[in-house]
Amino acid sequence: MSTAIEDKVEAASKASPYITVTFRVRRFNPEVSAEATWQDFQVEIDPKERVLDGLHKIKWDLDGSLTFRRSCAHGICGSDAMRINGRNRLACKTLIKDINPEKPITIEPIKGLTVLKDLVVDMEPFFQAYRDVMPFLITKGNEPTRERLQSAEDRERFDDTTKCILCAACTSSCPVFWNDGQYFGPAAIVNAHRFIFDSRDEAGEQRLEILNDKDGVWRCRTTFNCTDACPRGIEVTKAIQEVKRALITRRF
Repeated sequence: MSTAIEDKVEAASKASPYITVTFRVRRFNPEVSAEATWQDFQVEIDPKERVLDGLHKIKWDLDGSLTFRRSCAHGICGSDAMRINGRNRLACKTLIKDINPEKPITIEPIKGLTVLKDLVVDMEPFFQAYRDVMPFLITKGNEPTRERLQSAEDRERFDDTTKCILCAACTSSCPVFWNDGQYFGPAAIVNAHRFIFDSRDEAGEQRLEILNDKDGVWRCRTTFNCTDACPRGIEVTKAIQEVKRALITRRF
């Protein structure tokens, strides 16, 4: 009996963990065609690996022309945000086994931004909105001779919105942004929130006036797409509502 059990253990150890997964990628090359097309790739991959690993296998072994952004591969840089099975995600944080590998995995660029090639979009409008809300500490007077101290309670007030990694997953999941690229978008508002509610900052009123613009915070329709899309778990919709409330009450 022990031999039979050992044989089963040995057979299990030799069994390959790899499965064949179809990656259905939306391709676009403006030098070839003005229209995007879908292309299927068959990839042998361990289901415990990530979508990013699958894209690497395609680029390195099957088609070197496939173009996408990635950097740290650990959910910190935010550069590999894309639509995976119709939902904004980070490719480096999405496991194959969690998105039903028995069916084709669809990969396409995030929406609302101009596609430059394949999965790469023009991020400049997104970062311009970010710059417009002045995402840095603004104070008056001379530089301090020591660090600006802040209580734990004051820090907690904006702790959630410090987690943003500027991946654009929230902004590019917003229907308002899809239809009007002039809207600041959730990410810019989140980063404004981070400083508006910072007790050390002195430009809260100025940021509120920027977001009081016709393309500002009032364009939000509270669909919660942004909150669902955030890979960092930020309560994006809540932050937007707090900025709206601060505009009405002028208390922050």
